[in-house]
Amino acid sequence: MADWAPIAKEYDPLKAGSIDGTDEEPHDRAIWRAMLARYVPNKGVTGDPHLTLFVARLNLQTTEEKLKEVFSRYGDIRKVRLVRDLVTGFSKGYAFIEYKEERALLKAHRDANRLVIDQHEIFVDFELERTLKGWIPRRLGGGFGGKKESGQLRFGGRDRPFRKPINLPNMKNDFYGEGSSEKRNWSREGTRDWRTRDRDHERSRDKRWPEKERSWAWGDSERERDSKEERSRGRERKDRDR
Repeated sequence: MADWAPIAKEYDPLKAGSIDGTDEEPHDRAIWRAMLARYVPNKGVTGDPHLTLFVARLNLQTTEEKLKEVFSRYGDIRKVRLVRDLVTGFSKGYAFIEYKEERALLKAHRDANRLVIDQHEIFVDFELERTLKGWIPRRLGGGFGGKKESGQLRFGGRDRPFRKPINLPNMKNDFYGEGSSEKRNWSREGTRDWRTRDRDHERSRDKRWPEKERSWAWGDSERERDSKEERSRGRERKDRDR
């Protein structure tokens, strides 16, 4: 708990898949892929990563000119890179904006998040690919955020920070009678009580069983009883006829 923080200082796929960063086992296949991945940041990307913003959830119609117009109000921009599909050339809905000064970067990071551009509420964060140790992108099972529909939620980022873990008492030792002698005696007595209760239950069930058999037999033998009565009436008529 002493080193807990809502924002991850180092990327760990297992922790990112946990709502509070305390999971010990992966709960989806994507986490396994991210844990086994050996990702190396793209060396072709230029610019200062510590002065670069990541902008996501863009309208696919938003252009570089529109982004420069909006984000230039926070300071001088050095470069805008809108990520596009290599084949179609269409926008993928996210971009990177490099500022000239750190002051402009921090201001945009603070004020531009959830800004509406072209009817879309955008998400703004620092670039993490080259600044966060151990970073694994979402396409390899990592990243932060994610949609509930996909079942691949990731925590520890600005969009979905870790929740503070709840400290629960460790009940394992007491449950198995590994605590104090007093608790062990209580456990044994409890076991005897359970056995006695089960035995009494078996006895009471055995007592009720013949009653159930009689009730079932009664229901099943109504036809037989009717047939016996018919036979007895037939004998009486024969005796009268004689």
